[in-house]
Amino acid sequence: MVRLVGDNIENPGVVPLSEAMKLADQMELDLVEISPNADPPVCKITDYQKFLYQQKKKQKEIKAKTVKVVIKEIRFGPNTDEHDFNFKLNHAKKFLSDGAKIKAFVFFKGRTILFKEKGEILLLRFAQELEEYGRVEQLPRLEGKRMTMFIAPKTMKKKN
Repeated sequence: MVRLVGDNIENPGVVPLSEAMKLADQMELDLVEISPNADPPVCKITDYQKFLYQQKKKQKEIKAKTVKVVIKEIRFGPNTDEHDFNFKLNHAKKFLSDGAKIKAFVFFKGRTILFKEKGEILLLRFAQELEEYGRVEQLPRLEGKRMTMFIAPKTMKKKN
């Protein structure tokens, strides 16, 4: 037994599988199983090639609507001076206004790991400067020789 649905069927409902196959043959179309897990399974009388084409089209639309997240990395040293900081800050503002996330990190080389506090202060200052462009997703965290922080763009409200 299968549940028969479709536009070209006079009386949709539950019918034996053999009867559904005969109907499909009479219309010179295919019997396509739409929902195999339903009880009874749902079938539709349609052109199978057209059905596949429509499925592909739906998948393409869904894929086109998904938002791709871009992550831009900005690297600092623990002793980054003011000019470099401002230069990287301007890049970060541009990235955030374009809708990209930012992964800002301080890389500690050799003995500079002793200046963990300097790195954290630098990242927190960076986040504070970018407050109007983005929000902190993850506070500075030390992972090995890197102290990392993530900043996501603030969602822009669309004007109607």
